[in-house]
Amino acid sequence: MTRRLIGILFAALTTTALVGTAAPATAAVQAANFAGTVALSNCSGSLVKLAGAADTDPGLVLSNGHCLESGFPSAGQVITNKASTRSFTLLNANAGSAGTLRAKKIVYATMTDTDVSLYQLNESYAQIKARTRISPLELASTHPTAGNHIDIVSGYWKRIYSCNIDGFVYQIKEGSWTWKDSIRYTPECKTIGGTSGSPIIDSASGKVAGINNTGNEDGARCTLNNPCEVAQDGTVTVRKGTNYGQQTYRFYGCLKASELDLKNPACALPKP
Repeated sequence: MTRRLIGILFAALTTTALVGTAAPATAAVQAANFAGTVALSNCSGSLVKLAGAADTDPGLVLSNGHCLESGFPSAGQVITNKASTRSFTLLNANAGSAGTLRAKKIVYATMTDTDVSLYQLNESYAQIKARTRISPLELASTHPTAGNHIDIVSGYWKRIYSCNIDGFVYQIKEGSWTWKDSIRYTPECKTIGGTSGSPIIDSASGKVAGINNTGNEDGARCTLNNPCEVAQDGTVTVRKGTNYGQQTYRFYGCLKASELDLKNPACALPKP
């Protein structure tokens, strides 16, 4: 997980070799583009909306909890409605800059059960589209499906990783953090530093099924940068080189007009 940040220093020294070296293009990869993705100072993200959101609602930017400008939330910590003026570079389909987005607050962020941050912007979706011609990506409202083809689109590196959902992990443990029902990728998605927070786009629907967040770098067991898988019976499995993401459908039931509503009985996100 932290290698998604620390790895940037190494990656920056080899950017020419990394950018544009994804697997050979397929029809699914060609269909994916960068419109609606964002580049943060240290991670990737995306401009997102829930199905049925109004154009007049404030825009939302989705990334990882460990990508917060304030540093990693501690295990058990949930951050809500915290003021922020963070800026994001919004990309167009060809990975060029479509303009800058500015946060108003962190609506929600945690590294407990999941690894997510959601920023509310100081412009509505309609205002963003009028200024940049970019529409938000839509969050899928249901659990993703094993075997589905996915594209992981990094706004930081302007690079697309293409593979399939290999399956779902009951728990992932990394250092002091635990994540539940995580997405495991097939080996083709070799995500690197700076790809944290990249939207995982289901190729069939074009909707965001999750966000990229971690991978086992050295083969170590449950340590920082080396997450392990924990089955429901407690069995621990280490998969060196395997990468993972977190699901995002749980935001449904927790947001109304881009504002947080954790008291809604339908909201399944961890509470403070």
